[in-house]
Amino acid sequence: MLTNSRTRIICAFPGVGKTHFHKENPETCLDSDSSTFSWIEGTTERNPDFPRNYIEHIKENIGKYDFILVSSHKEVRNELAKNNLFYYLIYPDSYFEYGMKHEFMGRYKRRLSPLGFIKLLGEQFDTWSKDCDQEDYPGCKKICLRNKDDYLVNEINHIVCSENGEC
Repeated sequence: MLTNSRTRIICAFPGVGKTHFHKENPETCLDSDSSTFSWIEGTTERNPDFPRNYIEHIKENIGKYDFILVSSHKEVRNELAKNNLFYYLIYPDSYFEYGMKHEFMGRYKRRLSPLGFIKLLGEQFDTWSKDCDQEDYPGCKKICLRNKDDYLVNEINHIVCSENGEC
């Protein structure tokens, strides 16, 4: 049985607009940054409790927010599935002609992401995007971004509209 109460869990690829959406909707949206759960505070050492501790944080906030924005990392998605939590997965297309890599790399630079982050995403973009595209958990609704003007806010509007049957 899939659970979520009324809260929508949104797994979103870096650069889709999680931070922007949260800033515009702080009362109804929790932007849950996985890095505060995946590292031991004050060190460069991975937290052995990750991603279980992150999923527990997500579960504790179900019912408190309309939207919980979470990481799209594979281990997070696996743990969501293991806990029977329904989620939307929003990610950029890597197949469509030239894909969205160029657009997203520009987004990372415009928002002044650290160079190490930009380099890592440049190296892993296609792999991670394709991995999202191949997600097969039945409790996941995939939303692939294919246009340079596609952002999280547009997709959330579509989600709410389709759930309410008002599209």
